[in-house]
Amino acid sequence: MKPDEFRNLTVDELKAKEADFRKELFNLRFQQATGEIENPKRMLAVRKDIARVLTVVQEKEREGGK
Repeated sequence: MKPDEFRNLTVDELKAKEADFRKELFNLRFQQATGEIENPKRMLAVRKDIARVLTVVQEKEREGGK
């Protein structure tokens, strides 16, 4: 997802997305450890999505704090 798509969501929705991405990353790591992973590059994409979500959450919290 792109950052603009995340900016349209509320903070609660973003935190739910983060939790989903973290679960997916856990599953991908488990697949990698067992040698069953189909697309190893997906791990990098999920990590970047988590970082994007956290960045947008931080931006929204700063806006609300002013």
